[in-house]
Amino acid sequence: MNMVEFENTSALDIELAEKVAALLAADIQARGKASLVVSGGRTPMGFFHLLSQQLLDWSSVTVTLADERWVDADHQDSNEKLVRENLLINEAHQAQFISLKSAAENAVDAESECEQALASAGQFTVVILGMGDDGHTASLFPGTEALALGLDMNSGRTAIAVTPTAAPHQRMSMTLPRLLNAGQVIIHISGSSKQDVLLAAQNGDNAAELPIRAILGQQVAPLSVYWAK
Repeated sequence: MNMVEFENTSALDIELAEKVAALLAADIQARGKASLVVSGGRTPMGFFHLLSQQLLDWSSVTVTLADERWVDADHQDSNEKLVRENLLINEAHQAQFISLKSAAENAVDAESECEQALASAGQFTVVILGMGDDGHTASLFPGTEALALGLDMNSGRTAIAVTPTAAPHQRMSMTLPRLLNAGQVIIHISGSSKQDVLLAAQNGDNAAELPIRAILGQQVAPLSVYWAK
C-alpha cells in the first residue's frame, strides 16, 4: 500500500486530479478507452471539479459509481446527481456514464440489469473509494446481510443490493471482486477521524468488522491511500 499524505484537502485534490487524468490518458493511448469508478459524499467534491477541467479525450472515458442509493437521479441523496453536477461538466461533459440506478422499485430486482451494464466496462482504469467512520467502503457496510456476499472474491457477482442498518436508503453496491478488477485502486479520505479508522483497520484482519480491511489486505490491485490532514 502506498500512503500519500497532504497538509490540506486542496493540495490532495490537485495531485489526485492530475494522477487520475494521467492514468486515464495512458489507458486511452494503450487501449483506446479508459474507465473511472468514483464514490459519492462531500470528500471528493473539490477533486471532481479539478478533474473535470483536465484536458484529455473524455469521449473515450466511461465513468460509473462504486455504489448508489436507490433513489431517483434527481433526488438530493443521489450519487449520480452529485457526479453529473460536479464531475461530468467542463471538459468531462463528453464522458460516458453507467448508472447503477434503474427504474426497478427495488434494488434486488435490478441486480442482474446492473451487472450487465457494468460488464461493458471491462477492467476499470482506476477505482476511487471513500471510507465511512464505521469502516464501510462503497456500500459494503458492517452488520448487513449482504456483506458476506459482497466480500466474497469467488461469488462471481459484480453488483448486489444492500440494505444498511444505520444509513438511509437501500443501495446498489459493487462487490469486492468487481472493485478490485482495476489497474489502480485509490482510497481518498480526509480528517483525523478517518485516519484513526484507517489505523484501526490496519491493525486487524476481520473485514466483517471493518470492511475497508478487505481493500487494504488484498493482493489483487495496486493500492494507494490519499489522506489530507
